[in-house]
Amino acid sequence: MEKAVLITIGDEILSGNTIDTNSNFIASELKNIGIKVSQIYTISDEIETIKNTLKLAFESGDLVITTGGLGPTRDDKTKKALAEFFDDEITLDEETFNHLKAYMERRGRLDILERNKEQAFVPSKSTVFQNHYGTAPCMMMELNGKLSYSLPGVPYEVKPLIRDQIIPYLQEKFSLNYIHTRIVSVVGIPESVLADIIEDWELDLPENIALSYLPVGTRVKLRLTASGDNEDFLKEQTENEIQKLLPLIKDHVIATSEDRIENILSELLTGKKLTISTAESCTGGELSKMITSVPGSSKHFMGGVVTYATEKKAEILKVSQETIDKYTVVSEQVAREMAEGCQKLFDTDIALSTTGVAGPGKGEDGKEVGTVFYTIRINDQEVTSKLYMPHLDRLDFMNFVSQKVIQDLVGILVNSR
Repeated sequence: MEKAVLITIGDEILSGNTIDTNSNFIASELKNIGIKVSQIYTISDEIETIKNTLKLAFESGDLVITTGGLGPTRDDKTKKALAEFFDDEITLDEETFNHLKAYMERRGRLDILERNKEQAFVPSKSTVFQNHYGTAPCMMMELNGKLSYSLPGVPYEVKPLIRDQIIPYLQEKFSLNYIHTRIVSVVGIPESVLADIIEDWELDLPENIALSYLPVGTRVKLRLTASGDNEDFLKEQTENEIQKLLPLIKDHVIATSEDRIENILSELLTGKKLTISTAESCTGGELSKMITSVPGSSKHFMGGVVTYATEKKAEILKVSQETIDKYTVVSEQVAREMAEGCQKLFDTDIALSTTGVAGPGKGEDGKEVGTVFYTIRINDQEVTSKLYMPHLDRLDFMNFVSQKVIQDLVGILVNSR
């Protein structure tokens, strides 16, 4: 088994009202066991559309996974399309019905069991994987040695079905190779220059190790993916290649294991036993959200404030009104005073501050959309930087700035080792 095709079923995805996070998750999980996703389709909930897409998927892939389109009503079209495509009939599966009944009993909702009974009707040739977090089961069917899985569309139901049932089943059935991935995070080098510097090293990589360049903001993640039948050997092999790489770019490497910048920061803060706080304006809490998304962040994150209104910067963070009047609220001087006030407020080793204009209109002081100043204050030392990104929309701006602030802090902490 080498290639998979994913099919997302539902008008809510096509309309843009719902983001398809399932495909991203499934593709990542399949990649970890050596199965590459070759195509992703997003289609409407219509019988002929589903059947035609299944035909295309089986022509190009060895594994087909659909999400969405499974509901408790009699007009559910996905199961009908599956039955027609596989020349099958839909029948009541007693095991699934008993599972559904027990699921309803645990939630004290036997009153709606009859309404949801349709969920226990499945194509007779299918193998059912029970859904422990919802009412729609996962159905596996086979065509000429190729497999298809039909899952519900709710992400918190999809994840355990994929992670706990489907992935282990595929690994056992097909004796798949181990996949080992390492990420080397590089800053301060443009991607094209980086490629030139490490070209000889890249060309000498073993055939079973693939290298990918993944730009994230101003950081480049070098992803090494090794495949083989011996997991311990892959880990040793990948580590050896990384050790060959480091001398070439050692001054620009901020991490050799973790992927997410907030995880890298967490490791550094924990290792150095440093505390941190945030004072945000234009990022609207995104900085503190990123930091606290990491398990164990309570050991170093003491708190944060979103002083969106100008008067709150003065009231809470003690930013001087004279500074605001002289330099405007979006300025390096205000960013510095915000960080200093935050550090005092939460009594932390490190304080981060942001002040800028996320848009869509200009700031109250006339600053252009996309302008931001941010300060990183560590003990009594501080660095203030400016960014100007008028091309980013509001949410992308907030995320990019937060990523950049944390990345800069990581760079400082790494270089101070």
